[in-house]
Amino acid sequence: MSKKSDLPFGSEFSPSQIELPHLLELIEANQGDWRALEADILAYYFTKHGQAGEETADSYNRGKLANNCKLGLIAYQIIDREAHFTPFGQSLYALHHDEPKLYDTLAKHILLNLQGMNLVQCILDMTAAGEEVNLTTLRDGLAARGIHYPPGGKHPSIMRLWLAKAGIFVGNRWQIDELRLQEVLGFNPYQFEVLAGLTPEQRAFVRALANTGVTTPQPANEIARLASMTYGVKFPEKSLPKLVLDALVKAGYITAQKTTSGRGAKPFLVAPTPKLIADVITPLLDQLVSQTDPKLRYLLKKPLSEILEELQSDDRYVRGLALEALGFKLMRLIDMDYLATRLRGIAAGGAEVDLIFHSTRLVYSRWQIQCKNTGRVALDDVAKEVGLTAFLKSNAIVIVSTGDIGNEARRYTNSIMAHSNLAIVMLDGSDLKRIMAHPVSIVDIFQREAQSAMRLKKLEIEK
Repeated sequence: MSKKSDLPFGSEFSPSQIELPHLLELIEANQGDWRALEADILAYYFTKHGQAGEETADSYNRGKLANNCKLGLIAYQIIDREAHFTPFGQSLYALHHDEPKLYDTLAKHILLNLQGMNLVQCILDMTAAGEEVNLTTLRDGLAARGIHYPPGGKHPSIMRLWLAKAGIFVGNRWQIDELRLQEVLGFNPYQFEVLAGLTPEQRAFVRALANTGVTTPQPANEIARLASMTYGVKFPEKSLPKLVLDALVKAGYITAQKTTSGRGAKPFLVAPTPKLIADVITPLLDQLVSQTDPKLRYLLKKPLSEILEELQSDDRYVRGLALEALGFKLMRLIDMDYLATRLRGIAAGGAEVDLIFHSTRLVYSRWQIQCKNTGRVALDDVAKEVGLTAFLKSNAIVIVSTGDIGNEARRYTNSIMAHSNLAIVMLDGSDLKRIMAHPVSIVDIFQREAQSAMRLKKLEIEK
């Protein structure tokens, strides 16, 4: 049995073959009668298809084309199988007299709900790497991200044509207008307009607080430390309340409470407000969910302790999702940008999941994250990730285990780091417990690993 396509079927549902505003009118006129809808699609768009003298065969083929168009409408979630508008389809119909808004709305739906962002990110990565983008190379690039479609399928091409109607692709090429992409999405993943009026220190602080995912009070100096590591911003310790906290309290993003007064006072305790949750935390989660399995949404809103509990579930699907959420939670703490899920946890019985993140802060870096819900990480587990770095163009590997890191795995890791430019970060079950109790401790754990790598590489230089 062939694998179900991860991209929507779109054959004959193409802007080169149909006019969307008119097609939506046909759907409205034939709601609930898919046979009548197919007949109208055939009459308006496919009656001239075929060659004279082959009427019987041509009639059958034209009928197939109309049926394919209907199936495309279903795959793009515009109608159901009985030809009723879906809620999304109804919203498109309401815009069918306003073509710019119509195509922007369809494009945003493709990007967020139909793997369009993965298609776009794959093309951007291939372009940045100097690779030629065509249907052959694109199939391999998407497959590396776990996205498949039938051999010979026109799925990416149809998606590109619809995204081009919104100006996201330039002409008939695989060239992306990134500014237009951000306009259609309504957000820039690297900047929130609501924070535009804040200073760099205030923005970094509030983003770091949001990244922890914790809603209970936390020490302000610890959040500042996380923000420093993540965004490279320095905070003057004594003037933190005046330069950062007071403005964020006034803006309604945080609450700040001084625990004691006088000499030797403890730091302020800060917590996010409902406004911060609505303006920053929820959009952050929405961006993540829009690029991966929507079922992760409820897990990403849970504290790390509850995610670790889910890893003990008897249901392997639940374990797989929880393991993926674990990887997201950890990398979100240091504000890495999600790129792809290479192997889903369910495929391995909830035992492992591989994620890819990247960052453009200061320099471009790509990170492979392998999360394992097993008793011990072995040498082979690390070797597999090292072997993939050339293909994935990664700079760093993060191995996360709910159990232990084996001695052979650690020795192999040290050898690789001593003789290459790779950085390998190892987190075991005890590290996860530290982060669970105190999220900002991820700073200490990553610094520990960085210092270990530095010692190994220094030894190599001094030989």
